[in-house]
Formats: sequence, structure tokens, C-alpha cells
Amino acid sequence: MRNIVIFAAIMIGLGTFMAQMADKMSSASATSVPRTALAAATTTAPPAGGRSLSIPRDGRGHFQTDGRIDGQRIGFMVDTGASVVALNETSAARFGLRPSRGEYNATVSTANGTIKAARTRIAMLDVGGLVVRDVDAMVLPDEALSENLLGLSFLSRLKRFEYANGQMVLEQ
Repeated sequence: MRNIVIFAAIMIGLGTFMAQMADKMSSASATSVPRTALAAATTTAPPAGGRSLSIPRDGRGHFQTDGRIDGQRIGFMVDTGASVVALNETSAARFGLRPSRGEYNATVSTANGTIKAARTRIAMLDVGGLVVRDVDAMVLPDEALSENLLGLSFLSRLKRFEYANGQMVLEQ
């Protein structure tokens, strides 16, 4: 019986190791473009005269991009499942958004559970030349939000946003 338990433990460990190796190999083969090229988003002018931004998928499969609030750079992960733009407290403080504890009165559901957040409004948010004014946003505690989210309060005010050819395409 002892040998069977030892054999099972070894097989579980080997299986876990092989699964991790398979994940690494599949993500490496799926991205034949060097990682430095994956981080660069490109802005172009589509035929209709608007602006378009293509954001490549990063190594984790997410769409990361930089934006500007009050002229200061801020990193975002594009999240079509987020209702609003979500900023963590540290990022929000850089732009003068410092809600008091009493302003954390909105209940929001996140992947980490239900938490309290503070409602706010961003006067102007520029993402790759795509500018949206008066954007609804939420400030969440740092422990609840590690990355700022570019949610639907920004995305829904664009002409379109879609996933195409391994990239997130935003058009205004």
C-alpha cells in the first residue's frame, strides 16, 4: 500500500510538471512574434477619417495599453467585462483622486469577491490618441485591484471595439 501511495504521488507530481511544460510550449508556439513586438500598440487612421488603435495580446493573453489622464501616463488592461474604468488607489492618487473612506459606498463584484469602491469621473481619458471625456470610473483598494482596467465606460463610447486577428482593435 505504501508503494502505491508513493507511486501515485510521483505520478501526480510528474503530471503537474508535464502540464506546466505543455502550457509553456503552447504559449511559445502560439506567439512567433518576439515579445518586444507584442507590447507595441499601433494607432492608425482608418479610411473614414477616425482613429484606430490595435493592441496585441501579451504573453498572458491579455491586452495591455497605456493611456493618459491629466497628461500623465497610466497602464491599463482592456477588460470588456468591466462596466467602468477601474483604478487602484495608488494610480488614482497620482491624478489627485483620493476618495475618503466614506466615499467607498458602491458595492462591486470582482473576480476576488464583493468589495466597496468609490465612484468618480475622469475629465479626459486618452488611450493611443482615442480621447473620451467625462468617463465614469471607480477607485478600488489596492489589495482588490492590481491592474487598472479599461472598461465599458470608455470602450462603449468608441465607434467600435473588437477582437480580430489576435489583437484588440479600438476605433473612434
